[in-house]
Amino acid sequence: MLLTRLLLAAAVLTASVVGAPATASADTRPAAAVALGDSAASGEGAGDYVPGTRGEQGDWCHRSPHAYVTVAGLAPEAVNLACSGARSADVAFGSGGRYGEPSQAEQLVGVAERYRVTTVVLQVGANDDAALTATGIACIEALITITAQPCRDTIGPLVAGRMAATATKVEAAARDVQEAMLRAGYRPGSWTFVMASYASPITEKMLPVPAARGCPYSRDDAQWGRTVLFPALSTALAGVAQRVGARFLDLDRATEGYEACTRTPSSQEWQRRLTVDPDALVHGGLDAVGFHLAQESFHPDAEGHAAIGRCLGDFVRSGADAGTCVAGSGGSGYSTTRS
Repeated sequence: MLLTRLLLAAAVLTASVVGAPATASADTRPAAAVALGDSAASGEGAGDYVPGTRGEQGDWCHRSPHAYVTVAGLAPEAVNLACSGARSADVAFGSGGRYGEPSQAEQLVGVAERYRVTTVVLQVGANDDAALTATGIACIEALITITAQPCRDTIGPLVAGRMAATATKVEAAARDVQEAMLRAGYRPGSWTFVMASYASPITEKMLPVPAARGCPYSRDDAQWGRTVLFPALSTALAGVAQRVGARFLDLDRATEGYEACTRTPSSQEWQRRLTVDPDALVHGGLDAVGFHLAQESFHPDAEGHAAIGRCLGDFVRSGADAGTCVAGSGGSGYSTTRS
């Protein structure tokens, strides 16, 4: 009888060990950090775009190996799913993503199954109702058209409503990112979710005759963009991060002092001036004519992404709930706050 009990106990113990779920330490998949979102995350402006995203077959995602997710040091591998021009709907589950790609949330499910994803960074909203690119074009038109009103006067009254509408769409996308990780088998809290805002590319502190240097903006409109427009979007995105339980990194001042048209030579700047890229014609053919030729304009260059990447890495490792990247003389510094 005693022998029977001992054998039965051994059998139960063996079954419990064999049937136990694998622990995190047994996960042999390579660890990875993932970037989702639009041009600011894809690496637009940083150059050396990955083949297949340079305009070939109409794909202008412009994913760069110099994008901040690749230099942040968050994991041995970095996977960039962000796409230039993407809106929140291109991130969320639904009809699909930008330029015929699957939605970024759908792609994330597959990536999270192949890799052990430790961090997901989401930077999106600029191409939704916030309309940063369209606003920039409107400000340029206001400068070169004598009868046009300043963009701060025509668009300024619309900012609050636009940011509220943007926040609603970004929140839906952020929740789909969380759903994608659940579908891939990740428990809440087993990975880090960071939402980021945007760095203002211009400032009223431009060099003399900025239009001739590649920054066709009035100083008053540039100041409005720096002090009103970009902070309003940051505030809206910070609210989304709080509601979905993500950590928030404010990049509004991440390239301060290194904006377009602020330094001589221009190679010392972290934001591109108005830029025409002839390689767009090489890879994208006639499809490049128009917007795509100047697609890199007013985006962080490789140095800007390196500075943002350093700050992002420091922020994630700090464990803080919120942080701010502020450019310093030696690169991008940062401060963090805890809720």
